[in-house]
Amino acid sequence: MEIFISALMGELISRSVSSIVNKYSKLPAKVVEAGLERILLRGQVIIDEAMGRHITNHGMLRQLSMLRYAMYQGYYVLDTFRCQAYQEEQNIQAASQSGAVTKFRYAQQLCLSNSNKTSQGLEEALDSLRTMILDASEMVRFLTTYPRLRRQPYIMHLLLDKCMFARQRETEVVTNFLLRTQSCTCSFGVLPIVGPENVGKTSLVAHICEDERVRDHFPQIVFFRHDNFRAQDIATLRGRCAARHENNGRLLIIVDIVGDLDEDLWESMCSICRQSTTSGSKIIITSRSDKITKLGTTQTLVLKHLSDEEFWYFFKVMTFGSTDPKMHPRLVYLAMEMAKLMNYNLAEASIAACVLRANFSINFWCKVLAFRRGYIQNHLRKFGGHPHELLSENRPVYVKAMGEPTEDILVLDTNQTCSSEEEVPKITAVDVLYGTARPQGGTFKVLAWKSPIPPYHCYIQTYKIRELQARAVKRKRPLMKRI
Repeated sequence: MEIFISALMGELISRSVSSIVNKYSKLPAKVVEAGLERILLRGQVIIDEAMGRHITNHGMLRQLSMLRYAMYQGYYVLDTFRCQAYQEEQNIQAASQSGAVTKFRYAQQLCLSNSNKTSQGLEEALDSLRTMILDASEMVRFLTTYPRLRRQPYIMHLLLDKCMFARQRETEVVTNFLLRTQSCTCSFGVLPIVGPENVGKTSLVAHICEDERVRDHFPQIVFFRHDNFRAQDIATLRGRCAARHENNGRLLIIVDIVGDLDEDLWESMCSICRQSTTSGSKIIITSRSDKITKLGTTQTLVLKHLSDEEFWYFFKVMTFGSTDPKMHPRLVYLAMEMAKLMNYNLAEASIAACVLRANFSINFWCKVLAFRRGYIQNHLRKFGGHPHELLSENRPVYVKAMGEPTEDILVLDTNQTCSSEEEVPKITAVDVLYGTARPQGGTFKVLAWKSPIPPYHCYIQTYKIRELQARAVKRKRPLMKRI
């Protein structure tokens, strides 16, 4: 069976790829579009097969990562091209409503320029993918030599909902580090993981720790999650290391640093590990600061935010689910416009996708887009920042429930917690902002989002509804003065 799959995939990739691209070069954009769509499907076959394998070769992982990114770029360009007509319609309509002939002509020229750029983008994406897939033909033959992972769901939006999206290479790098036999020169290995806030450092590590291979390799996994690594953690670690040393078992230590790491405490921790842990024990340390890179015994793993192309692919798949987006071109355009407003926030994308997927009405999607645009533009105009940035700085934001402009809701804060640590609110942010839930004033907590992957973080927000009566009194005072 493996030989058959390898032969089939090799044939699928090599058959007529170069002839297809040569055929479509310098042809009308619609023809190039069809060629790009077909070659994207071929790239998807390779990526899907690779996602089901435990690949340990770093060169192959890099090649797959490049192919995956080229595929995201291809889909992004393809969807941009297909939405071009709706974008031109919006530009011309906006210019014509202004009543200025020069603006109208400028909009027409701008649309023509954008059309030429998009057509050029199609050809570039097609050429890039062509090169990638031709170069990958040899790699495909080696894919089937790697063991299969546990069977994943077939439907793509279910798969993305349960995995670390666009982190396949990083996942394999960390997993290989954990399972690799340590050299005799050091009793334990240290892997630093660096990245900005909310990029997914903790989620990546927790997701990997759920892997059965990792759990079998490390009988005990210890997590330290503190704003600062403290002295009492050293005492806890000393007890854990002593217990593992007696049982001759490997230990995996995860240290999540939000503030500054005390170097003296770190040295104490390393000293305990050298004296008390079995060879093969590992440490993973995560931080926003690149100062921890000097602590590693291996190359630091750097996580970055998703690109436009990666984020759009995630949001589109999550929004349309098993529905073919080609059947709803105007909705694809509206979804692309919404994706531009989300500041690359995967939690926000998941929430919006859930709302949109429940109602495939163009009018409803237009209302959601207008609602989100108004919400973001209001904060940019009044407070000089995106709502996500304001919340990360512990500054409140103001929202209104869609369809209920009379109610002002003040979002005071957002707290991250594990679902097992405390009771999760029954009411969700979607219920308040998009649904029918209307709490009667006061301050209350809502569940903004619950991550579907380990460590299953819950994001709980505190809402406060401004009293309508107080606002009404403020409006009436000027009238009383005039009397």
